[in-house]
Amino acid sequence: MKAGTRALGIAESYRGERGRSTLAGAVVRASRVVDGFVVGSCAIGGTDATEAIVDLHARLDRADVNYLFVSGIAPAWYNVLDLQRLHDATGIPVLSISFEESEGLEPALREEFSGDALATRLDTYRAQPPRRRCSVNDETLFVRSVGIDDEGAARVVRGFTLEGGRPEPLRVARLAARAADSWTTDESKTGSDG
Repeated sequence: MKAGTRALGIAESYRGERGRSTLAGAVVRASRVVDGFVVGSCAIGGTDATEAIVDLHARLDRADVNYLFVSGIAPAWYNVLDLQRLHDATGIPVLSISFEESEGLEPALREEFSGDALATRLDTYRAQPPRRRCSVNDETLFVRSVGIDDEGAARVVRGFTLEGGRPEPLRVARLAARAADSWTTDESKTGSDG
């Protein structure tokens, strides 16, 4: 992979009782140079995470981004992502990365939701591509991808994971989300200086 190939990583952070989860995007080159950030939010337990990420990508306005990495498939307490919608809106391959083995979200969704709220989440979740194991630096990640085949997705994940088991765009985005969330939470407690 060329050193200048760029990926936008999206991760979330939530603390406090605002009802919103902070989303942060970090543009990272395959060479690990960070060259852009964007911050937004989505509702805890809502259904707006996909559109929030579409908005982050649009506000970033970077035609040089080649891939979109998202951390997980259901940020902000089961705000299930539609990876095909993300791909259609951004025009770039989308890779959802998770870090733990799981039997899937259906049992948890059934435990937490009912009626239309459950049906909406199940429909979105069931429409997503299956997770595929991906070995990276002696660690196992789980990848769902749209707009790129499984072999290509594994190659891209490895290309952006120079050490450890977390692709650099997601590692940096997670740090940014935590910092932004911490600042937002602290500001809401103390009020603005104006």
